[in-house]
Order: sequence, then C-alpha cells, then structure tokens
Amino acid sequence: MKISIIEKEQFDSFAKTHKYRNYYQSSIYTRIMPKFNYEVSYIGITNDNDDKLIGAAALLLQDAFMKNKIAYAPRGILFDYTDSNKVEELVDALKKDLGKKGIISLRMDPAVPATIRNPEGNIININNEANMIMTNLKQAGFTHKGQNIYFETEKPRWEALVVLQNDIREIYKAFDKRCRNKINKAIKCGIEIFRDEQKDLTELYTFVKNKERKPFKYFQELCASFGKNADVFYAKLNTEQFVVNSKKLYEDELEKNDKIAVEFQNLAKQQGDRREIFEKKVLSDKLLDAYKSNLVFATDMLKQYPQGIIVAGALSIVHDNAAFLITEGVNPKFKNLNANYLLKWRMINDYNNEQLKYLNLNAISGNFDKKSKFAGLNESKLGFNSVVTEYIGEYDIILDNLKYSLYTKLQKK
Repeated sequence: MKISIIEKEQFDSFAKTHKYRNYYQSSIYTRIMPKFNYEVSYIGITNDNDDKLIGAAALLLQDAFMKNKIAYAPRGILFDYTDSNKVEELVDALKKDLGKKGIISLRMDPAVPATIRNPEGNIININNEANMIMTNLKQAGFTHKGQNIYFETEKPRWEALVVLQNDIREIYKAFDKRCRNKINKAIKCGIEIFRDEQKDLTELYTFVKNKERKPFKYFQELCASFGKNADVFYAKLNTEQFVVNSKKLYEDELEKNDKIAVEFQNLAKQQGDRREIFEKKVLSDKLLDAYKSNLVFATDMLKQYPQGIIVAGALSIVHDNAAFLITEGVNPKFKNLNANYLLKWRMINDYNNEQLKYLNLNAISGNFDKKSKFAGLNESKLGFNSVVTEYIGEYDIILDNLKYSLYTKLQKK
C-alpha cells in the first residue's frame, strides 16, 4: 500500500461517493483553511501494484518545529476500516510516506456512526461494523480519545438529526409537546423568521462570538465557499405585534380571572368545596402577573425598537442532499421568547420543501439526564423528535516517535 499527493479534483471525485463522505472531507470546505494557518494536502491511498484509489483524505497541516508538521483529517480518512490487515497496511504507509514528508502525527475523527438513538438516548440501531473498526484501529496503533459524552474533542461525538421528506404535519406532530409550545409562544410574541439573501453574518456573530472558538472571518469564508448552498436565517421581533399579542393575552386572562373570582364567591355562599376553584384562581393570578410583566416588557421594546429588532440567527450549509446547522445564537435579552425554536421550525419547513434528506442540528451532549448541565442544549435540539448519531470518536497516531517525543518536550517548555 502506498500514499501519494493527489489533485483536489481526483480527491473530490473519490470522496463524493464514499460510504462515510461528509462536507469536512471536501475541497469546498478545506480550501478556506489556508487562511487560518493551515496547509491543505490531498492524499490518495492505493495498493502497491494498482493506481486505483482505495482511500483518500484532505489533511490540515500545522507547523510543529523545524519544518515538521502535525496533521488532522477532519471527520476521518475515507477508508475501509473493517479489514484489519488493510488498516495495518495503512498505518505502515502513513508512517513511511507521510513520515518522509515530515508529518510526525495524525489525528482523525471518522464519520463512522457507532449507534443511532432516540431523543431519550435509547439505542434504536447499532452499526455492526463499529466495534470491529475500533478494534482494528487500536490494534494497528491508533490511540482512542475515549467514548466521551461532552465536548472534549475537536468534532462532536454526538449529533442530533431531524429526518425530513415526510408530510410536514406529521413531522410537527412528532415534536415534543414542550417544543411545540415554545414554537407557538414565539409566534404569539411576534417573532418572524426570514432568510437573509445578502448572507450578512454580522448580527449572527454578535450572538455566537462568546461561545465559538472560531473568528468571524471563518464563518464569512465558509459561507462564501459554499455560496448558494449556504443559508443565513434570522429571527426578528415585530415589536408592534408583540404589544398587540401581549395585550390580548393579558386582557383575555383578566376576563377569565374575573369570572373565576365570581364563581369562587358564589360557591362560598353555598358553603361548597372551594379547593378546585381556589387552585384555578391561584393559577390564573400567576398567569395574569406573567402576562402583565410581558405587556410592560413589550411596550418598552416597542418604544426602543419601533422597527423591530433581530433577536436570533443561524448559519447552515447544504451538502450531499442534507442540511447542516453550523452555528446559531440568541440575544440573551430575548431568550425567553423562544425565537431559536421557531427558527429551527422554519429551517425544517424550508429544507423539507427542498426535499433534503435531513437537517443535522449539530452537537449535543451524550448525557441524556434531565439534570445534566447540558440538558437545555439537548432539549433545544432533541425536542424536534431528532434521532441521535453517536460516532466512534477521535483517534491519534504517532508517525515518527523520536520527533514527536521532541515536539511534546518543546510544547511543555
């Protein structure tokens, strides 16, 4: 087996038909990386006596020391890992061919699913090849980063996907009740969703800059590289409608509260059991206070933003007949309006109409406990009746032990 440098056209031709193809392993994605201090190299893997590709990868290279480099294959080398002999041959070729080029280590996180789970985290399907692949990688010399459940690795090990291409009414009915309630609340609050044809990421980045490790330019370049296959969605609060809807909610509840009060007084005269009606009155009082506060807030927002204000946004890309949520964010001042739920619902609608296979909502935690510190993140994605993909995880391999040892010592210093 041998490894050689190939042209990006040859790489793309192989990658687009591979079983574990993904947008990270595409020249559309990797061509932006030189602008962020990465060198990009496309490698092809062939048998010794045959020029036909049996594997390929887009490698992101970074300087280590003295012209030596470390490599990362985002979402993995595209290769058949089920054959243990082939995996061992691959490792030998990596050490021999990449090692000569001064690449001292390689990291990868193959897009190989281990399990498919339901929104509660229960396994509904197992990739029968996963354990074999993980065993083969370990025996060949790869070091596994572990079956992490949080975000300890470069790419998430857990992702939530909404399956599309069904009747949109059935898709909506399958959502968690809390999810549907939040969508409806956003609508009642006057949230309106639109796709920004200019694809201006300025507002979106203000919502995500505190949680993202990547700079604004990264998202700009990604959006430009994918061109027409990149979408920017925004949620705008119609402040005038917010006041109208808030006023109606308050007035309707006030009328209901008055009727309950009269019913309570009449029951008192009859010496009847008032516990049930008392509980209704207490609940109505709480709602009335909440609606009154909301009306005050809405009125204040109308004064400040008479033309409305953008309160949430998202960037997604379309690749291989599926959509991928790259990043999303909400103005914390308007978090309780649930604009992010309505925004995802609009994306589901649009991409279903465009007949895409699924919408990948990106990372979630592998801890499905309702008391987990990431329970809110999971709820905001799993509530859409998402299926969960658990990947096999991240792997490292040292290609030159001596140089890598020196590199780690230099890093410590």
